[in-house]
Amino acid sequence: MNTTAIITAIIVLAIVALVIGIILSVAEKVFKVEVDEKEIAVREELPGSNCGGCGYAGCDALAAAIAKGEAPVTGCPVGGKPVAEKIAAIMGQEVGEMEKMVAYVKCDGFCDNRQTDYNYYGIDSCVYAAKMPGSSPYACKYGCLGFGSCVKVCDHGAIRIVDKKAVVDESLCVACGKCLRVCPHDLIELIPASSKYRVQCSSMARGKEVKDACTSGCIGCSLCKRNCPSEAIIFENNIAKIDYSKCTQCGLCAEKCPVKIIKNY
Repeated sequence: MNTTAIITAIIVLAIVALVIGIILSVAEKVFKVEVDEKEIAVREELPGSNCGGCGYAGCDALAAAIAKGEAPVTGCPVGGKPVAEKIAAIMGQEVGEMEKMVAYVKCDGFCDNRQTDYNYYGIDSCVYAAKMPGSSPYACKYGCLGFGSCVKVCDHGAIRIVDKKAVVDESLCVACGKCLRVCPHDLIELIPASSKYRVQCSSMARGKEVKDACTSGCIGCSLCKRNCPSEAIIFENNIAKIDYSKCTQCGLCAEKCPVKIIKNY
């Protein structure tokens, strides 16, 4: 046995190990990623839905934005106030008042209310049905298609189809916004859960055309706007909209609406 060769090999291995150790030590310092402890703590409080309802690409992105002060502590719609309070404690902030938001389908076009142009035979998908002639098999080209694309993306079972129209169970809705993004007619919006009066139509057609297509449509008469004492009614594209930041829930708009499309909830 060559003792000298063995000793030489051991020395070489020791030197190599030392060099590798030095390289790794330097690399650790050069490529070290600083970890924000607040970001980690915030992420642990988020529900992990990764729904995008906060406007960020998932819970990790929202946690990073909150830790940097780029997003509010109330940024997670799914977690609501309980999660916001925990995150506020981490960030050393106050939550303040939080209004619960819910999804709302701006259409009253149930089967008995609307006329049909043609029968649709195809994939049960609003996205596909909206690509058909006129963007809808119904006479109203702005209403709910009723094929349940919103139902399929709702992780909380808050939407169901009743008589070919989407209906939201507000007790289950967490305002994640997934249904808003999938609706091809942009019929769903987030509104305060406390709102008593809601315009249940999205048709941009004019009066006679609306009435010919659906018995429950806004005819654009603007009586609601003219009688609103708080100027909370806005008219855009022949359709009334309520500015809930101004609405006092007086109910005059619903009282004056001749077609009773402003509903009291």
